[in-house]
Amino acid sequence: MTERLSQRDIIQLVEQKMSHRPKIVTMFKNCYENTLETTIHRHEDGTVFMLTGDIPAMWLRDSVNQLRPYLIPAGQDAELQAVIEGVLRYQCQSILRDPYANAFNEFDNYHGHHQDITELTGWIWERKYEIDSLCYPVQLAYLYWKNTGVTHHFSEEFKQAAELILQTWRVEQRHAELSPYSFERPNGGKTNTLPGEVGYTGMTWSGFRPSDDACEYGYLVPSNMFAVVVLGYLREINELFYKDEAMSALIDSLQGEIRQGIEDYALIEDQEFGQVYAYEVDGLGGINIMDDANVPSLLSLPYLDYCLKDDPIYLNTRRMILSERNPYYYQGSCARGIGSPHTPKDYIWHIALSIQGITSTDAAEQEALLDIFERSDAGTNLVHEGFHKDDPHQYTREWFSWSNAMFVEFVLSLCGLAIKMK
Repeated sequence: MTERLSQRDIIQLVEQKMSHRPKIVTMFKNCYENTLETTIHRHEDGTVFMLTGDIPAMWLRDSVNQLRPYLIPAGQDAELQAVIEGVLRYQCQSILRDPYANAFNEFDNYHGHHQDITELTGWIWERKYEIDSLCYPVQLAYLYWKNTGVTHHFSEEFKQAAELILQTWRVEQRHAELSPYSFERPNGGKTNTLPGEVGYTGMTWSGFRPSDDACEYGYLVPSNMFAVVVLGYLREINELFYKDEAMSALIDSLQGEIRQGIEDYALIEDQEFGQVYAYEVDGLGGINIMDDANVPSLLSLPYLDYCLKDDPIYLNTRRMILSERNPYYYQGSCARGIGSPHTPKDYIWHIALSIQGITSTDAAEQEALLDIFERSDAGTNLVHEGFHKDDPHQYTREWFSWSNAMFVEFVLSLCGLAIKMK
């Protein structure tokens, strides 16, 4: 059904299904239309550069999340297909330029964080190595196929980018011994300082979280879980379109080792909540119990298709991270939800509220989250990065396209318009 819906059909369906919440309908329409109207830069070669919003750069992670809501109508919309395929081509080219960079410039112009001490070129806005930055373009390519039937984007260039992703993850399983990556931001503080020593676990190392803040411990568990899912996508893509035996062997090996590392090092027994997943570990006994608003997160595991919503370990973990055990879970007079060390204390993120709603099986919880959205937009009819738990007029980022898109996905899911995942 969803493959036959146009963007106009989707808006009309949301208007019908959410007619009891006119404020949510208005916010949905504004957020849904905002991305295509404001963030797309088309190039003559067919590639598309996609602004993250109020920063003039393209994040691999953000650009995928910005496009996800448009996968539903893309099957019958040649214009949308051109945008998605153009972004995918730009992402593949960016990965081939540098698999360790998280954000790129539109042109070879040396804009961005060029005071950082790392290997930089003019194409790179920022070179913070994050596992999820390599996961997301593969996710977009796979979900584009599954939601539209289109396959011609599985080109030789895509295969080269996929092979480089696999090689990078293999190297970063033994970061200390094999990795060429280093990063230093002068006077950058703790959130810009790479994590310390790690032991071998089978998982692959990450320098930074999807918030662009440095990991406390080098094995970022939700990002490794996302890698497990994406490796499954690459296996299916390879079997059907490339039939490369060496690539297949590397995929199988990496996926098995990372999954086993998660089970061996990140699954812990908590006295209060039972078996739960840690957010980060170092393989040497260091464990970080928390969750961050940015995706991948522990809260987002069913959204990423790592587990089902009713998975017992996930439910235990969910109860823990939606409580005061998570140092970034805040409760105030306006809202309660997960924030991030990336923003000030007591700032709740709209992305986390959207993910909480998408992964919930409780209609009352989802309605309560809609209530929060209605009173936390600060009169803008858009959503933001973080807002103060007691005063939504104190917020960060006037224009944050990923957050707008995530809210759109939440509303779509409530209207029975979830993205096809397989």
